[in-house]
Amino acid sequence: MTELTAAWKKGDTVQGYRVMSEIGRGAASVIYLVQDPKTKQVWALKHVVKKNPKEQRFLDQTEAEYKIASQLDHESIRKIPRIIKKGSLLKTNELYLVMELVDGVSLHEEQPDDLATMVDIFRQTASALAQMHDRGFVHADMKPHNVIVGVDLDGNHTAKLIDLGQSCKIGTIKKRIQGTPDYIAPEQVHRRAITAKTDIYNFGATMYWVLTGKNIPTAMGTKSDSLMSSLDDALITKAIPVNEINPLVPDRLNDLIMQCIEINPDDRVEDMHIVADKLDLILGILRAPSIQAE
Repeated sequence: MTELTAAWKKGDTVQGYRVMSEIGRGAASVIYLVQDPKTKQVWALKHVVKKNPKEQRFLDQTEAEYKIASQLDHESIRKIPRIIKKGSLLKTNELYLVMELVDGVSLHEEQPDDLATMVDIFRQTASALAQMHDRGFVHADMKPHNVIVGVDLDGNHTAKLIDLGQSCKIGTIKKRIQGTPDYIAPEQVHRRAITAKTDIYNFGATMYWVLTGKNIPTAMGTKSDSLMSSLDDALITKAIPVNEINPLVPDRLNDLIMQCIEINPDDRVEDMHIVADKLDLILGILRAPSIQAE
């Protein structure tokens, strides 16, 4: 089977895994809930098919996602232990990714009501991105859709960073614009080098949206603009401070987010470890028992 329109059905066996259900679709991929009959372990199986030469990029992204994920071991990054290639000896035309099944909902779909819980989710995500940077990679598509929030057996909220399809080595200059318009950094729009500071911007834009429900102005301009209609850095409108929109956001958190989304990378927070440390400090303050005056 090579056509995505002819999907695998419940009970089918695919590359040794038993299909339980279909759980998602992308531009050239379908993701299934599957089980290994031998170990009874449940996985997410991503099937990517190249139907024409223009879709080679989907195979390339999928293979890059596996190669990068295999070099990471952070508890808040989805694990991808196996890739299966299909095709001729010299030409691959379909791939399967065996991925950790992540149980939860994305930050885009649902946000915790409690500010301390939300900051904890941010802290876990920043820690995951910091490891990526330490290992020499940039996520390059940080946005609420790519953070899955679950609840563990102790009732604690957990974050899991997913979708490394646009991830790359630090310093990569991409041939075409890649990123999500509402979260994209200026250097991505203008096809300059992608660095750890790019993730800091994307992550700041993510925190901004989660806490305000609004997107920051980006170099993509308005949503009606085409991909090739982009703004010079000097023309990008500065975002309204977070706590002017949401007064519940403390000054420390507001200042951190606003520094993350500075237009000039040199003006942003120095690295993701500092972002994570500052979020940890803010979380401690939010969770500290209040002192009641007598």
